[in-house]
Amino acid sequence: MRFNKLDLNLLVALDALLDEASISRAAERLHMSQSAMSNALARLRDYFEDELLVQVGRRMEPTPRAEVLRDAVRDVLLRVDHSIVAQPQFVPAREQREFRFFISDYTLSVLMPHVLARAAIEAPHVRFALLPQVENPSRALERGEVDLLVLPGDYCSGEHPTQALFDERFCCVVWSGSRLAQGQLTLERYLDAGHVVMQPANVGQPAFEESFTRRHGVARRVDVRSYSFAVTPALVVGTDRIATVHTRLARLAARTLPLVVHPPPFDMPAMTQTLQWHKYRTNDPGIQWMRGLMQAAVREMDGEDSEGLGTGGQGSGNPGP
Repeated sequence: MRFNKLDLNLLVALDALLDEASISRAAERLHMSQSAMSNALARLRDYFEDELLVQVGRRMEPTPRAEVLRDAVRDVLLRVDHSIVAQPQFVPAREQREFRFFISDYTLSVLMPHVLARAAIEAPHVRFALLPQVENPSRALERGEVDLLVLPGDYCSGEHPTQALFDERFCCVVWSGSRLAQGQLTLERYLDAGHVVMQPANVGQPAFEESFTRRHGVARRVDVRSYSFAVTPALVVGTDRIATVHTRLARLAARTLPLVVHPPPFDMPAMTQTLQWHKYRTNDPGIQWMRGLMQAAVREMDGEDSEGLGTGGQGSGNPGP
């Protein structure tokens, strides 16, 4: 098919070439011969009157014209994929689709077990790729590299729709054998202690709780930095340190670790954990099903949480907010 004398099949080749920056890898990705991909690149160069990819040392680099085309080409292909090629219905019991998420290990720990358990009943053949968060995740969403993002609402892109999943408050966890386990956790004791904080790997911005403390001038003495939300509560055990963590995660950790949970000694807002998808996929029946599944999983998660998770473990003390 041609549009303004351009063979539209060449847009698929161009997208692969710009993504891979390699004729051989682009050919392999599209199950084409290398000579056929070289021919496609020659035709693209002729149409756009630009080299598009040039050899620099051992690799190929996009020209400025190619960089301008990159997102436009991807946007066109996504529109076709989501609006024309997409299946008109989603039958959970028969589907074998894979859903790709960017998600933190906090959400992996507290919510995704409930999501996967429900999905195993409703759609036993559906697959999940649960991938770590990256810097600028909305760009990956726009390029079709991921189906769904789960992240704090403050970090969502304004270009794509969102759905609030649940609100999460924060609390402080200390080792049950530490001096901080006894009595009230005052602001003075909080600031005098060493802290364990989490900095997401490969993400330029701080975690929600650290972002808040920085903005409000709460200067903590950071003794330990971790790249994992889930392991952070364990890192205070055997020490006099404090970790300020998600309350659901603290309650989960207190089931198996000797922890005491304190409310933070200052007002800290709740975080709204949010689901986001590409605007072109709002009417995708698979995405609609997944949105409903996750809301049901949240209800199950919070129903279980209300049954006493705050009193688990060896010393959950004050269950916090």
